[in-house]
Amino acid sequence: MTSTFQYNQLFTLGSGETLPGFHLAYTTHGKLNAAKDNVVWIFHALTANSNPVEWWPGLVGDGKYFDPSRYFIICVNKPGSPYGSISPVSKNPLTGQPYYDDFPVLTIRDMIRMYQHLKDFLGIKKIFVGLGGSTGGMQVLEWAIEEPELFVHIVPIATNAVLSPWGIAFNASQRMAIEADSSWLERRPDAGQKGLAAARSIALLSYRHYNGYEITQRRDKAFVPLSENTLYAADNYQRYQGLKLVNRFNVLCYYRLTQSMDNHDVGRDRETVAAALGRIRAKTLVIGISSDVLYPIGEQEYLQRHIPGSELLTIHSEFGHDGFLLEYEKIEAALSKFIDDRKFSPLKIVNG
Repeated sequence: MTSTFQYNQLFTLGSGETLPGFHLAYTTHGKLNAAKDNVVWIFHALTANSNPVEWWPGLVGDGKYFDPSRYFIICVNKPGSPYGSISPVSKNPLTGQPYYDDFPVLTIRDMIRMYQHLKDFLGIKKIFVGLGGSTGGMQVLEWAIEEPELFVHIVPIATNAVLSPWGIAFNASQRMAIEADSSWLERRPDAGQKGLAAARSIALLSYRHYNGYEITQRRDKAFVPLSENTLYAADNYQRYQGLKLVNRFNVLCYYRLTQSMDNHDVGRDRETVAAALGRIRAKTLVIGISSDVLYPIGEQEYLQRHIPGSELLTIHSEFGHDGFLLEYEKIEAALSKFIDDRKFSPLKIVNG
């Protein structure tokens, strides 16, 4: 079920800017049990929506590891995204017009502080598992630091404590591609589409790996060309993925979300990054992907060294960063060993 939470009070961002309020689109599956201790909070990555059954079907859904008959599963559409939460395409109540480029840059911490209001509205006191990959993992870490006693388990996947200069450079290159489209700041929903398609093509090079392209986009692979000038499968694939994102996303939302990622630093306004990670009290399983060029395994090793009592699992995959979405069988096997959830049976789930 997808719902919208409305917060109608002034909300101050970490930058000092304010919003006159905000709204969050969120999807839930299952029911809270009587003890309200069966909450699984999933955090989505850059361009996904609030329904993990759609984009993580190997892990979430009927008969899957996170089964709604056992858990109350919640995922919020991150602020800044065009899938229902406050974003550049939302109407500014002060002007009656969409924010567009007037929308401020939100930090990951700003997002978490918005989620806290939703959590309180739903009456959630404890989260049994919090997990997410990529920017979803950033949100997991930030919230587990902000409220150390809230989570029983956290599983940050293919993520880091601070976005690296390498990650910022990838984001900057994508924004440069967007800026090269002269229409990107025009105040209409379909502005900047060519720039967005190019940005997505750049992003894919950080999400995938040489070996993955060798497997899926071989030079001799048969394909249906998007144009007569497209001669190779890999070329066609990049163009297809760019068009696919254009058809479902908004350029200003994408631009602002990459800026939010650039700002990610759990040590900001805290003593150090290591000290911030040391605040985490949840039982933690850090998962990294061996071929991830965007968040190399050394970044997950850093998390494991500084989160007290945490474990590290390295998943070997040919598909780079996107392995966190594709290698769900390996992730499920790891979760089964890591989480003791025997107390949650389908018979215990009641309306709550």
